[in-house]
Amino acid sequence: MKNIASIQQKIFTRERLQHFLAAARVTGKTIAFTNGCFDILHEGHIFSLSQAAKEADILVLGVNSDTSTKRLKGPERPVNNEHSRSLILASLIIVDAVVIFDEDTPLELINIVQPDILVKGGDYTMEQIVGAKEVMARGGRVVINPIMQGFSTTGIIQKIRAL
Repeated sequence: MKNIASIQQKIFTRERLQHFLAAARVTGKTIAFTNGCFDILHEGHIFSLSQAAKEADILVLGVNSDTSTKRLKGPERPVNNEHSRSLILASLIIVDAVVIFDEDTPLELINIVQPDILVKGGDYTMEQIVGAKEVMARGGRVVINPIMQGFSTTGIIQKIRAL
């Protein structure tokens, strides 16, 4: 029988995440970090997260809070609240840790996580990736993965509105 509590355990506060990652590093595990709003999870997200998960032993996912998503995406967003988005993402086997952040960029969180690998989608250039310089300065690397064309939360919302 599967235990839903184990899914909720994958949703971390910053402090608990630091302890989790410190223990992982002691055992030699590598850590990848990526982030996003993940408002309506779709195939493009799964592809991107799968690619990110291949980069390291542990995948940490930063999720924009409701207030951050609203500031970035507009007053009608998010569609799904931060708790729902985090729980859905934590239920994915490829995701090891989820942490919500309220800032508009993940820089503060990246400095806390100190990932070995920072992963973003191909809709970003190296110069646009927040935290890239900091990760590389610590000896880490930045990976830009291809994105799946034709999949976006905005597109899904537009389709629903057209019904």
